[in-house]
Amino acid sequence: MPAPTHPRPHTETLANGLRVTLRHVPGLKCSAAALRVAAGSHDVPLEWPGLAHFLEHLLFLGTERFPTDQALMAYVQGHGGQVNASTRERTTDFFFELPTGTFGAGLERLSDMLAHPRMNPDDQLREREVLDAEFVAWSQDPTAQQALSLYEGLPAAHPLRGFHAGNRDSLKVEQPAFQQALKDFHQRFYRSGQMTLSLVGPQNLEALRAMAQQFAAALPIGDNVAQAATRPLQVKSYQQVGGQHRNLLFAFEALPDASIEALAFLCHWLNNAKPGGLLAHLQQQNLADSLKATPLYHFAGQALLHLQFTAPTESMNAVGEQVLDWLSFFAAQQDWAALREEYAKLLERQQQVSGALQLARFDSEQLGHGLSENGVVALKQILRDIGVVDNFSAHWHLPAANPFLGSSEPLANAGLIRGQTSAHRGLRTFAQDRSRSRRERSPMQFSQALADSGDEGAIYLRWQLEAAATADLHGKLQRSLRETREDARQAGVELSFSARGTQWLLKLTGLQEPMPSVLEHALKCLTQVDADSANAEPEAPLIPIRQLLKALPESCLPTAASSDDAKQLWTTSRWDGLALGLSAQTQSAMGLALSRIPGIPDNLIPAPSASNTQQVWSHIDTASSEHALLLFCPTASREIADEAAWRLLAQLCQTPFYQRLRVELQLGYAVFSALRQMHGQTGLLFGVQSPGAAPVALLGHIQQFLASVPGIIERLDDPSFNQQRQSLAEQFDESNLSAKDAAELLWQAKLAGHSSDYLTQLLAAIAQLERPALLAAAQRLISAEGGWRCLASSASPGAPWQAGK
Repeated sequence: MPAPTHPRPHTETLANGLRVTLRHVPGLKCSAAALRVAAGSHDVPLEWPGLAHFLEHLLFLGTERFPTDQALMAYVQGHGGQVNASTRERTTDFFFELPTGTFGAGLERLSDMLAHPRMNPDDQLREREVLDAEFVAWSQDPTAQQALSLYEGLPAAHPLRGFHAGNRDSLKVEQPAFQQALKDFHQRFYRSGQMTLSLVGPQNLEALRAMAQQFAAALPIGDNVAQAATRPLQVKSYQQVGGQHRNLLFAFEALPDASIEALAFLCHWLNNAKPGGLLAHLQQQNLADSLKATPLYHFAGQALLHLQFTAPTESMNAVGEQVLDWLSFFAAQQDWAALREEYAKLLERQQQVSGALQLARFDSEQLGHGLSENGVVALKQILRDIGVVDNFSAHWHLPAANPFLGSSEPLANAGLIRGQTSAHRGLRTFAQDRSRSRRERSPMQFSQALADSGDEGAIYLRWQLEAAATADLHGKLQRSLRETREDARQAGVELSFSARGTQWLLKLTGLQEPMPSVLEHALKCLTQVDADSANAEPEAPLIPIRQLLKALPESCLPTAASSDDAKQLWTTSRWDGLALGLSAQTQSAMGLALSRIPGIPDNLIPAPSASNTQQVWSHIDTASSEHALLLFCPTASREIADEAAWRLLAQLCQTPFYQRLRVELQLGYAVFSALRQMHGQTGLLFGVQSPGAAPVALLGHIQQFLASVPGIIERLDDPSFNQQRQSLAEQFDESNLSAKDAAELLWQAKLAGHSSDYLTQLLAAIAQLERPALLAAAQRLISAEGGWRCLASSASPGAPWQAGK
């Protein structure tokens, strides 16, 4: 099943100056837009740092035509989509994804908020407090501060050294001069000639072009204007120490336009961990444990290349020498023909499995589709500027080819039984019926719930163990998969492994053609872990709310004894699995991998125990002055009717919860609510990170909001209620669900003990959901009939809460 060439975007400039890229992808279930404004934090007047970031926030607060509850964010959330924005040094990006049927209305809201921001003074004062809370959290986040310190080797006058986030002191919204500067910035840059719109969807090019033209018609017309000139970088390279990391930075001036694709290509091969490469040699010589190369900055011919190492300080000079030696070896290759071919192939594979939003953002970045001839010229200049030499060590060699990027030959007998030829394909036989019956009783269930006619599929393998893995063993298991995980990602397969409590899960999603080989490699890696295996490198510290999110899945499982004996755990484990969307050819190719699954096959592993009515509080020490709290509220039962009600409650709560806690109460910038499924358990999840409000106070605010939910339901008129229910149902319609999302839903359904027609049952339950049933569900939510689980940065407040792990 060779991967087809992925469609490339059509590009043009409309009459009013708006540049557009249009990509028609027939198999997509959603459509997406990415709007880039060529203006960012470095284009702001020096006296008003943070103004560009502040304006990005203000644009989401609604317009006269589309007030807050009808604006882009509320609309996208109400239809199960994704929306966000980002302000960088020289660009500001707005992007969203929606089911195709609602995409046009989303574009209409985006153009209106860009062209007609409300700029209400009271809104500005409230949003400034949100940015100030964000700034406080950012200023206390070690990772953010380490990222900022990377620029300390540059001249003090360069804008990369400046403060651009914005806070209460820098955003003088009460002053007329600030208001004038805000208005001037919007009028100067938020114009058609300063923007690029990228649209991706299953619509044909004519339909996408019509949408782009309608979008353009709503924008103020203006030519492209020059952005503020930058100052010279004045350095060639320098080193920085940040926490456990050591950083090497190379600075460039006057690079050609194609240098961004050249830097991306160079970083890809710098990051390659295979034998013969830079990282493998540094590890062998005990000079460094990890390496991550990233293009840190790029504008008007200037660029910063960042190499981050986990290494002792005393080894940095030696590391720098080895980096130059490897770069000299790399520069000596003849135009990198083989590497360019593999790189282009992996970019194509990744785009083939990307959703609409990923593709729109890729097109917005204008990275091209590999290393072009102009990119080769730019890369040679970059390497010359670094100072490569003609003599270098003989031990370097190019990495082995990715084993998963080649297309497998079709199996001659794929899907056929002995004695059957291709002429018999499609005929039902008693032998096939018996084979199908055996397969349905197998611990690896090949489900027909997803069509097997597409390129994508999913494989889930679960182990039930007698003990949990220690943190040390978990780290070794993760490290063992590093190379296979990266090769799989490049080939279009997302590979993940989690060891939470006594439940271990290996998951593969993406292109099905390489999956049998990826699965075989992954199982080999996992089962070869022993006491002598190297530990995983330390992870970067997370902000408090992300620490809680990471701990949540394991906190929902029963406590268990732990063990670091991988062999014993594998031997005594019981396993089952689910494969979805796989063709007969792929299933046949999985035979060898399935025979190597460790543990005891068991198709009767019970569903997780039903939730109880306890209220459990788990204290997570986040080592931060910021407060954070997660509240997970499971359904009162495992019935699909309860799940349908919880899903509609989640949809109704999302925007009001954000509006109440973030906008009105200004508790913090990290405020969200969503429906989550873990280990087959469905629940509503509420999260807040706050610089000032303690967890107990945050919980009180969440409970006050929950008490208001019945009122939210009752205030909906019948057409609005029906529209909300219809919008929810559309999200689970086969025409809107991606293969990856559908597979995850079906896996969670299996864990919950539901049958393979779960999606059909869920749609029916949503359609039958009436207002009284939803109000009853809201009361069950408020009274915690399914039990509540709270993770917080402080200890339990006592009854009715019980201390958890």
